[in-house]
Parts: sequence; C-alpha cells; structure tokens
Amino acid sequence: MGSVVMNASVSVDGFIADEHDQPGPLFDWLVSGDVPLDESGVLKVSQASYDHTRPYWDQVGATIAGRHVFDITDGWDGTPPGGVDHVVVVTHRAPPEGWAPEGSFHFVNGIETAMAKAQELAGDRIVEVAAGDVGGQMLAAGLVDEVRMDVIPVVFGSGKRYFGSVQAQHLLEDPEVVIQGNRVLHLRYRVRR
Repeated sequence: MGSVVMNASVSVDGFIADEHDQPGPLFDWLVSGDVPLDESGVLKVSQASYDHTRPYWDQVGATIAGRHVFDITDGWDGTPPGGVDHVVVVTHRAPPEGWAPEGSFHFVNGIETAMAKAQELAGDRIVEVAAGDVGGQMLAAGLVDEVRMDVIPVVFGSGKRYFGSVQAQHLLEDPEVVIQGNRVLHLRYRVRR
C-alpha cells in the first residue's frame, strides 16, 4: 500500500480558494516557467518546480476529492487531473447523470470508504487527498501520512481553508523538502504519529 499525501496550492495565510471558490493566483506558478510539466504544453514551470512536481505526479495512483471540488471543476471534463488514473469522489449524493460506474471516477459515501477504494485502485502508488474539508477530515482521522503544500506569495484574508474545518492540533515533523520555484515555495511534511 502506498502512502497517503494531502496536497494543494495554498496562500501564505492558509487558503486554497477565496470565498467564491476562485483560486486567484494560486496556480500562476504552473505557467511561470519554461519547462513543460505535461504533454499539453500549457503547464510550464521552473526547473526546480518540475524536479519536485513531475516525479510526484508520476507516483499518484488515485486522488480523493470532495463532491464540491468535483462540481466546481465540472468533473475535470471527465478526465482526471494531472494524469491520475482514478478519482474517488466523497459524496452523499448520487453520481451525476451519465457517469459510467466503470470509468475513472468513483463516487462513495464517507472518508473511510473513499480511502479503502483509493488504496485498492492505487495499489502501491500514492493516494493523493485534495486539501480542504475532505482532506482535513482525513487528517483528523489519522489517515494522512504526509502534507505537501505549494505556498504562493499571496494573502487572501478569508476563503476555503487548506485544512478545512480541522479544529484540533495535529503535529507535523520538520519539513523534509523546502524548494523555491517561480512564484511558489514547495513544502513537504510527514505527519507525526
């Protein structure tokens, strides 16, 4: 079984989107360099960001996200983000009409069910958990091994929090990785057990 990593781009004051679910400049680092991050040619980052991000993306076998993220991205137009094979969507609602149960998107009820499904699909690869409410619930439940943050030099003041509504203290180890890219600081912490 692979490790479980909570991941997102985040403002320096801890938000993954503003109050209107808009990421503002949080993804500017993905188009701020000259090294192609994927085959699309759209995403171009600094060499430092590429060296940090591309190997990680190549290791992710499944991503867990909440239904809200799925809805505001329009289900990524039916293509899992970042070249991931599977997305497990945590929801209490039925899948949208027309979504094939044998496809790349799996709709489940509850974080434990989502984690079991994602680990089954990922095998020994990484299970990525999108930051926000679902990620915060998984951290609080002790299901997250590592926290990765792409910290962007912007202050939102309010919005959608990286750790969702987590209200208890959770200790992380000292950062294992601190890498400066263009308009981003990549951080990686192990969750203290």
